[in-house]
Amino acid sequence: MGIKQLAKVIQEEAPDAIKAGEIKNQFGRKVAIDASMSIYSFLIAVRSDGQQLMSETGETTSHLLGMFYRTLRMVDNGIKPLYVFDGAPPKLKSGELAKRFARKHEASEAHDEAKETGTAEEVEKFSRRTVRVTKDHNDECKKLLKLMGIPFIDAPTEAEAQCAVLARAGKVYAAASEDMDTLCFNSPILLRHLTYAEQRKEPIQEIHLDRFIDLCILLGCDYVDPIPKVGPNTALKLIREHGSLEEVVSSIEKDPKKKYTIPADWPYKEARELFFNPDVRPADHEACNFTWDGPDVEGLVKFLVGEKGFSEDRVRNGAQKLQKNVKTAQQARLEGFFKPMAKTDEQKASLKRKHEEKLADQKKKKKENEKAKKEAKAKPKMNA
Repeated sequence: MGIKQLAKVIQEEAPDAIKAGEIKNQFGRKVAIDASMSIYSFLIAVRSDGQQLMSETGETTSHLLGMFYRTLRMVDNGIKPLYVFDGAPPKLKSGELAKRFARKHEASEAHDEAKETGTAEEVEKFSRRTVRVTKDHNDECKKLLKLMGIPFIDAPTEAEAQCAVLARAGKVYAAASEDMDTLCFNSPILLRHLTYAEQRKEPIQEIHLDRFIDLCILLGCDYVDPIPKVGPNTALKLIREHGSLEEVVSSIEKDPKKKYTIPADWPYKEARELFFNPDVRPADHEACNFTWDGPDVEGLVKFLVGEKGFSEDRVRNGAQKLQKNVKTAQQARLEGFFKPMAKTDEQKASLKRKHEEKLADQKKKKKENEKAKKEAKAKPKMNA
């Protein structure tokens, strides 16, 4: 779920924090990707005639097709992806997970009913709502990534939190996820839309933000419900006015008009602690020592073609791209060589002075050239 309406708040209140660009702008960068969120999006988006793709034996292959080709797209654009898989969810998330399960159950019943009496559009709509990522989906994607030579790691709990730790430590440039709560785990940079299909033509969003966890909790996250009637504008106003969640809660509870009501057993302090101190592996942990290797071409063919019914030509072509782009040393980004430093006032004044002197010199030379031309024209011509 992430943080409700957080993207809207940032877009409206801090537009300079968001930079949109093409995937090629990420050339040469290592990126930690929320694997479960990516797999979920593949199961939703990679379809034919409204249904998930299936092998001849009836096994779902949408997640594998999406993982294979979207990863190839990133590698083709000079990106080195690292996939991070979810571990066990924290206890504080159990309420949100229970709600999700209930929604899936309702969608499943509606899907069965739509198949009996509904339209094709209704069947597809409820089919998408029943999608969930299973252990088998994760295991098959891990097998595929290993064959492709693409590294992956398992997080102790939340994948977004582990991605953020790696980004803060400089082991990767950014964390990539559609979940905005990645920012709450103090990721210096969040990339969104990185694993979208190329035909969607969505620009890659690069979000740079400081800490704003109390605002995110107030908006409602995976660990606590939002406060009824408190939307994004009100939440931002309350945080600006009171400074912290403790003061916001105190103000609401003391308000004689009872304009807002804090939900019963609202564990905002525990949620904040989870964001500040999530259960993750330190960036220097041995499990975080990842490398990008050449693909196991025949292993890929055996798995994707022999077991899952993919086109052999396409798989071999994809493996060839991996061999070319992953194994070959990539050109480093210029900022890896040159780290800009802030100039002092004295340095700025010196640069300005030199620039002015250069302009004055150019102007002087121009006048001298024009004068010389006029004098040359004024001289009487000599007869041969």
